[in-house]
Amino acid sequence: MKTIENYITNLKQSLDKLDVTQIEKVADTFKKARDQKKKIIFFGNGGSGSTATHFVCDLTKGCSYEKNSKIRAICLNDNIPTLLAYSNDVSYDVVFLEQLKNLLDPGDVVVGISGSGNSKNILNAIEYANENGAITIGLTGFNGGKLSEIASVAVNANINDMQISEDIHVIVMHMLYKLLA
Repeated sequence: MKTIENYITNLKQSLDKLDVTQIEKVADTFKKARDQKKKIIFFGNGGSGSTATHFVCDLTKGCSYEKNSKIRAICLNDNIPTLLAYSNDVSYDVVFLEQLKNLLDPGDVVVGISGSGNSKNILNAIEYANENGAITIGLTGFNGGKLSEIASVAVNANINDMQISEDIHVIVMHMLYKLLA
């Protein structure tokens, strides 16, 4: 099964290319947010949206249960009626931006996950967060796209393969879990 062997080889090569210092910066940012009782706000589209939801689950339960310090994490793509209302009545390009306008406080951490790094709704929200005193984090694939340029901290899977990019994002998420639990 050459395809499976190629997939595994490409995944290993992507892991080897990860910038560990960027992952450590994300961990430090999350720790600081926890200690200062700031929110960590996640969002993404499609598989990246699933990763955002998974991130919040791991942080709010796995890294907070029975601990004195709690991580205040929320995922903007989990409220489907809100997403649909903005998509239908305004534009899908603002589904995360408009929610941030209701929730964001200076010093909060905003995490956009985009395989391409170029999803307009992710970029709009990250730009707003940057303009309003948030610390922004981008998880990207491919060449990182614009998200890797505008986020305060960017972790790029650095491979032209959406599935492996998404795999790397989940692995990074679990690395962060281990550093924070």
